[in-house]
Amino acid sequence: MGKADFLSPKAIGNRIKAKGLQKLRWYCQMCQKQCRDENGFKCHCMSESHQRQLLLASENPNQFLNYFSEEFKSDFVELLRRRFGTKRVHNNIVYNEYISHREHVHMNSTQWETLTDFTKWLGREGYCKVDETPKGWYVQYIDRDPETIRRQEELERKKKQDMDDEERSAKFIEEQVRRGQEGKEPEEEPVFTELKRMNEDEKVAFNLDIALAGPSKTSTTLGPSALKAAASAKRKESSHSRDSKDKKKKSALDEIIEMEEQKKKSVRSDNWIQANIVVKVITKKLGEKYYKKKAVIREVQDKYTAVVKMIDSGDKLKLDQSHLETVIPAPGKRVLIVNGQYKNTEAILEGINEHKFSATLTLDSGRMKGKTVEGIAYEDFSKLA
Repeated sequence: MGKADFLSPKAIGNRIKAKGLQKLRWYCQMCQKQCRDENGFKCHCMSESHQRQLLLASENPNQFLNYFSEEFKSDFVELLRRRFGTKRVHNNIVYNEYISHREHVHMNSTQWETLTDFTKWLGREGYCKVDETPKGWYVQYIDRDPETIRRQEELERKKKQDMDDEERSAKFIEEQVRRGQEGKEPEEEPVFTELKRMNEDEKVAFNLDIALAGPSKTSTTLGPSALKAAASAKRKESSHSRDSKDKKKKSALDEIIEMEEQKKKSVRSDNWIQANIVVKVITKKLGEKYYKKKAVIREVQDKYTAVVKMIDSGDKLKLDQSHLETVIPAPGKRVLIVNGQYKNTEAILEGINEHKFSATLTLDSGRMKGKTVEGIAYEDFSKLA
């Protein structure tokens, strides 16, 4: 009896029954064939193709075992990396998602008997961080991509630089406080003693200061001119001392502000891509079609990823900023500063210094519009779309 036609009811029914996952005990890993029932699996085992495949496997069983183990490991780790990244996740969740694919490699054809053994092996080989909890085993993918490692090192270096700047500012403030305390004369604390009379016949005398006691008859004899001169001298002395204190405080504050401004100038952000600028693709992974071709950034995602539209072909690509570089236009064209002190500022390219790999720009937006800035590096500005 021949096979039913492709569009016959029987063929359609067979395809519907074959959809989805079937029972594992009726799957032949050597032939990669899934049978629907026990009778079909028995017929397959008796077939000539299956017997021929078994003869090939019996000649070198370790080769087939290692092949299936490597396929299972690579597919499982790739799913863990792409789906969960470096998040900590239960191994059973990853496995259930892996076996939902119909053509997956079954674990009973690998060198591992259980999922727990496979999880422990991943931890020993350094592919993942594994830990056991009362709820089961958890895995966490270890990302060893050079680009990811480089980005993490840059973030750690930037964080360390910020901490060093904060420590320097704190030490500077402590030094200013210490200098201010050294300049002051230590005040003598008054010593209070008990009032004792050595002799009962001796009279008790008090020495009262006239200035503290208030106006008296003797003070009025000095005359109004003398009193005015004394008051004006006292006011000048108090104002002079107040001005000197203000100058000291102001100078310390100015120094702190200057340090903060220098810190802002020196700090550079590790992400430079901006929307509506022209960039050049410098990665060869996409082939010669896009290599060294210009594109316009349409959208920025997660600070480091750009959705670009190629100028020549009009294709849309999603690229990391490490695969792009800035474009330097002809003098007189408008550019956008993408890094440094004047980030996000539009400017006009005045000239290029090829020996120092820098350019001279005239700011065209913001509060400093019209200012000419020299020494802007090539990678800190790009042509506006």
